[in-house]
Amino acid sequence: MNKALRVILVDDEPPARARLKELIADCAPQLQAQVVGEAGNGKEALALLESVTADLLLVDIRMPQMSGIEFARHVLALESPPAIVFVTAYDEYAIKAFELRALDYLLKPVRRARLLAALSRARERGAPEREALRGLESAPRKHLSVPQRGRISLVPVTDILYLKAELKYVTIRTAEHEYLLEESLAHLEQEFAEEFVRVHRNCIVAKSRIRGFEKAEVQDNEQGWLVLLDGCAEKLAVSRRQWPLVKGLAAG
Repeated sequence: MNKALRVILVDDEPPARARLKELIADCAPQLQAQVVGEAGNGKEALALLESVTADLLLVDIRMPQMSGIEFARHVLALESPPAIVFVTAYDEYAIKAFELRALDYLLKPVRRARLLAALSRARERGAPEREALRGLESAPRKHLSVPQRGRISLVPVTDILYLKAELKYVTIRTAEHEYLLEESLAHLEQEFAEEFVRVHRNCIVAKSRIRGFEKAEVQDNEQGWLVLLDGCAEKLAVSRRQWPLVKGLAAG
């Protein structure tokens, strides 16, 4: 006999969570499921996952602070992420999820039969693929997620000075800290094209943090340019190829 499916509800509307809780209880004759936690937004849910083990997250897509899609992307940084079913009142999202065929969703108002089917599939589906989530939302994330000792640290994108590819990791640099991120710099550059600019083949910097440039000898007695960033003592090399694109970006 399978143990009860452990479910966390993530929705900023308490009545919506209460309805899902009632429906899950109604599914008991066919499938044992237990609500082990509730959260009103993505940050609360990530904190909850530090102490509560879940098999499934039922996640509203439109929430304050971060969307359900962004939250799900952060969840995938966990060592053993749970399955995720999105809950939405907006057909546009439901259609995209259906077309990708990699994500399960419930359309509000949620019906018992549809919920039962989603709960039944949850054990087999497991966590969604990163690529499926990346293609589901056009808006860039507001945070990057870094796994640290069994928990997820959220780094606000507005705090990031630069992102630099080193071996298989990307270094995130803020004014106070450095973090290691296991993502593609090319994907990050594409996602945050409005906020960051490439200065070198292995580095993108925050446009708003550029305060100037300095001429220096870069290699083999050749003169080149270094970019200076607010809040950062490190001076980063600008490649000859990228110089024409970045030289006009100094603040002020």
